[in-house]
Amino acid sequence: MNFPPGPPPNMPPPPPDQGGKPPGQGGQVAAMALAGAMAFIVANAIAGFFMFMVVASVNDDTATKVLFGLTAVASAGAAFGGGWLLIRRKRPAPKGFGLGLMIGWSLVTVFTAGLCTAINPELYTGFFGMAR
Repeated sequence: MNFPPGPPPNMPPPPPDQGGKPPGQGGQVAAMALAGAMAFIVANAIAGFFMFMVVASVNDDTATKVLFGLTAVASAGAAFGGGWLLIRRKRPAPKGFGLGLMIGWSLVTVFTAGLCTAINPELYTGFFGMAR
């Protein structure tokens, strides 16, 4: 018996594709990662300016160290906590933006030796004479 080309008769269709991400979303993730890094850098610059203004007006060494500690925790928490929550959404735009927040924090920390993320408070006291 000769069957026509194609699937044999009375056979179920193949199952639909299970899992995996749709093709072509890598560019969107990369673009949003760049946007997230830039957003962190801008937000960190604004927050850093206000932090310098507050620390410059405080004459208490302990209060200054506490403010630097809170700034470091808030900066890392916003970048990594917010980034982690966005990555868990599994869609390309939030996932890329969350990665970008983390990448932005890392770049700012490395390129400023921790100065702009309050990871290295000794740089503040040594360079600017604050918290003597």
